[in-house]
Amino acid sequence: MEMYIKYVLIGLAIAMPVGAITVEMTKQGLKNGFVHGWAVGLGGMTLDTTLIIAMYLGFASFLSLPYIQIPLWLVGAGFLAYLGYDSIRNADQDITPANEKVKKSFWKTYRNGLLVAISPGNLIFWVSVFGAVLSDSYRSAGKESFAIAACGVLCGILIHDLGLVSLVSVTRKVMSRRLIRLVSVAAGTLLLGFSFYFLYEFVMSLWAYIL
Repeated sequence: MEMYIKYVLIGLAIAMPVGAITVEMTKQGLKNGFVHGWAVGLGGMTLDTTLIIAMYLGFASFLSLPYIQIPLWLVGAGFLAYLGYDSIRNADQDITPANEKVKKSFWKTYRNGLLVAISPGNLIFWVSVFGAVLSDSYRSAGKESFAIAACGVLCGILIHDLGLVSLVSVTRKVMSRRLIRLVSVAAGTLLLGFSFYFLYEFVMSLWAYIL
């Protein structure tokens, strides 16, 4: 139990910093409520779970190869640029008042969360930092310990996501349409910022690899 709680706290620590997933969750939660904010979180957790399974099967070393990582920076920049542009262009669209039924597709929002999660920052973090933690757990206590650690981390991320979208869904009830639109524009700008950062990392990583 002590080990499980430890990894729950690690999961919370992983999810706390403001990143692209947090930005998209906040935006969708404000525009369309709890379920759509949560859909973004589910998209992110889908990739988290997939990476945990990949680590368990020994694929982490494959993801850490330079010629695999470098193109991921460019792919991630493309995904985030698309989502950022879409967020700004449609800032005044798909806003559902708190007292009306949401018409936007749950699966479209889930897809956005998945696209944001498939970014080099997320992948490299899992492989280089958390992958080492899970690998150590696997080596020291075997498969059972690995499963407990993985479940603890996912639970920590889940607690963070539910807390965030709950707070956002309550906040949207007192926000005007204009303020929600401004938040959507700000979120899109942040996503574009992440995109430019990934593009910069792609150029620098490619340059270092060539030299």
